[in-house]
Amino acid sequence: MNILAMDTSNHVMGVAILQEDTIIGEITTNLTKNHSVRLMPAVEQLMREVEMKPEDLDKIVVASGPGSYTGVRIALSTAKSMAWALDIPIVGISSLETLAYQGRLFHGYVCPFFDARRGLVFSGVYQWKGNKLEVIFEEKNLPMKELLLTLKEEGQPVLFLSPDLDKHEEKIAEVLGNQAVIPEGPYHTASAGHLGLAGLFEEADATHNLTPNYLRLAEAEANWLKSQKEEKGYE
Repeated sequence: MNILAMDTSNHVMGVAILQEDTIIGEITTNLTKNHSVRLMPAVEQLMREVEMKPEDLDKIVVASGPGSYTGVRIALSTAKSMAWALDIPIVGISSLETLAYQGRLFHGYVCPFFDARRGLVFSGVYQWKGNKLEVIFEEKNLPMKELLLTLKEEGQPVLFLSPDLDKHEEKIAEVLGNQAVIPEGPYHTASAGHLGLAGLFEEADATHNLTPNYLRLAEAEANWLKSQKEEKGYE
C-alpha cells in the first residue's frame, strides 16, 4: 500500500510517502510561510524523488487539526480533492495524536499541546501501551492551568511535546516539578511520516464529509453566535 500523508495544521508543513509501514520519503519545513502555495510543489517534488505517480497511491492521510484555522483547511481541502480525483480512501488524523508519536518510547503520559492564546491550549493526554496509543484524556480546548492541575492529581510522569513549549514551560515546571519531562532536541513538532503511520490501519472517512477538527469556534463565529443569543434574549 502506498500512502501519501500531508500536514499543514500548524507552522510545520510536512509531506511523506509510505509503503506499508516504511517511510520512504519525507519533506518537512518549519517556516511561517504560505502553506497553500508550497504544499503541492512539495508533494510533486517528493513523488518525483521516490519515483511514484499519483495513480500509484492507494490512500491519503491528512492532519485534520486542531491548529491554525487556515492551515488545517489547506491540507484538508488538497487531500480531499486528490482523494476524490484518484478515487482512493482518505483518513483524517488528529494533529495532537500525530505529535504524540514522538513519545512512543516514553512509559508515562504523553501530553502534546498547541498554544491557543489567552492561557488556553489545545491538548489531549495519551499513553503508549505496546504499539498502541491509548487516550487518557480526550482532546479539548482548555486553560493550561486546568490541564496541569489535572495531571498533577494523576501523579504520573508526563512527557510534554509542543512547538509552543517556550510559552508554557515555566508554568509546567512550577505546577508539576519533577513530574514533568521536557525533552531536548527535535521532538516538539509533528512528523508527516508519523501521521502516515497513525492512519495506516484506520478506516477511511467519507471524502466529502471529512471536516476540520478545530476543537473550538473561530473567534468571529463565536462572537456572532454570542450576539445572536443576546439579541434573542438567551443566557
